[in-house]
Amino acid sequence: MSAVLKPNQKFVVCDGNEAAALAVTLAQVDMVAVYPITPQSSLVEYLAKFAADGKLDAEIVDVEGEHSVLSVLHGATLAGARTYTATCGPGLAFMFEPYMRTPGMRMPLVMTIVTRDTLTPQSVWGGHQDAMSVREIGWIQMYCETVQEVLDTTIMAYKIAEHHDVMLPVNVCHDGNYLSYGATRCELPDKDKVHAFLGTRDVNWHAALDPERPMAIDPLTGGAGGPGPAMFVRYRKGQCTGMQNSLRVIEEVHAEWERVFGRGHSPLIEQYRMEDAEYALVTIGSMTGAAKDAVDEARERGQRVGLVKVKTFRPFPSKVVVQAFKNVKAIGVVDRSVNFSWNNGPLFQEVVGALYQAPTRIPAMSFIGGLAGADLTTGHFGRVIERVADMARGGEPGETVWLNQDD
Repeated sequence: MSAVLKPNQKFVVCDGNEAAALAVTLAQVDMVAVYPITPQSSLVEYLAKFAADGKLDAEIVDVEGEHSVLSVLHGATLAGARTYTATCGPGLAFMFEPYMRTPGMRMPLVMTIVTRDTLTPQSVWGGHQDAMSVREIGWIQMYCETVQEVLDTTIMAYKIAEHHDVMLPVNVCHDGNYLSYGATRCELPDKDKVHAFLGTRDVNWHAALDPERPMAIDPLTGGAGGPGPAMFVRYRKGQCTGMQNSLRVIEEVHAEWERVFGRGHSPLIEQYRMEDAEYALVTIGSMTGAAKDAVDEARERGQRVGLVKVKTFRPFPSKVVVQAFKNVKAIGVVDRSVNFSWNNGPLFQEVVGALYQAPTRIPAMSFIGGLAGADLTTGHFGRVIERVADMARGGEPGETVWLNQDD
């Protein structure tokens, strides 16, 4: 049976990298600076093709490396341009210095991280280690489960970043290999509706590079020789306030997106079969599809298990996470990256930190899998469910479980 198309509705078959590039064209960005690196490289190629075909009316700047990518976009953003870039792995490491400066200067830039594991051992395959390694720099981070979510979230990221209660850069993260190259059917939103949804760009809210109003950018503050620590504290506090404001704005923007386009995504977390769950899994990114299948299979066996997917990782939505787990007896958190200091995962550490605010103790256990492109199957998640079920029956949490170690 063929689908009944709505008026002006368009569908394409594309991978996550092309979906991100399509979103950039719909967002009417003014400047793009990107340096290719696996598994992000095809995203650069799509952007170049769209520009050559006249679909993307933006200045594409060729630079010698990722450090220059963000340095170029800093100037464009301060001048009032809507800007975009993408990177991953060693490319993200190379741009670290300007990456670190971007949120401090409150620049509403959008950047895709096509996530991959970091060096060394050598790996060009998917994992979350690169994005998780920069989680404390001050960028908003949202992780996508599907190609459709990549497209929609990239567009929404501009409305979130440019909101005057936020004014911070946004990373839209999608999994290398699994989403970057995985093709699926994707609905394209109407471009006129997207333009109306985003509204008039208002990036240069301080007129930072206005020749009629000259000013210094990122001046020395703090100790001797500067204006004093009070100014630094004011800036830093304002940055933290913008991050916390973004939780509200992310929810508002997602709600508006669903009203306008008739298609919704969970803004902060997604709850799956949590209504009567006695224990639960926590996932992030593309692994969630296999985890949901494992939950469904366990439900057929009579196990009351649910799942919470974290969409917004920075800032971490602690309050809604605690609320989601108010009735569960045990939690298993699955990471695609490593927290070296604690021998567990970054997502696990955030969940445990949030649960400190819960009225009662809820035992949680860390599971790590999917490193360097390894698959996370329903079988892996079935093992997680059985271990968490044992905890719910009174068993103690054990050491971190490495899911692909014996594959």
